[in-house]
Amino acid sequence: MQKQSPHFSFGNETEIEDLGNGLKRQMLGYNEELMAVKIWFSEGAIGYNHAHRHSQVTYVVEGEFHFNIDGVTKILKAGDSCFIPPFADHGATCPTGGILIDTFSPAREDFLEE
Repeated sequence: MQKQSPHFSFGNETEIEDLGNGLKRQMLGYNEELMAVKIWFSEGAIGYNHAHRHSQVTYVVEGEFHFNIDGVTKILKAGDSCFIPPFADHGATCPTGGILIDTFSPAREDFLEE
């Protein structure tokens, strides 16, 4: 894993990775301890349930998301956020299309692998 991102990132210059199935991801900044990522969901896109060792905080920038964390589902809209503890099963669907900011501690090494 690279040790850290540049100190400054510019949205119009930073790569946006197409993950398929209506999801896109842009790295915002990271080091080994912390990572922030912007995720675009197209209308109806699904972030399938999964779990990982990282603590995660997700902030909803725009759209409506149906988040499931350890079997509990809540509807989150712009300005809302959620905390996902390590190893919690979680996922989200986005009926409207929208944007999230995900933060992870420690950084998601799998997002940086070539």
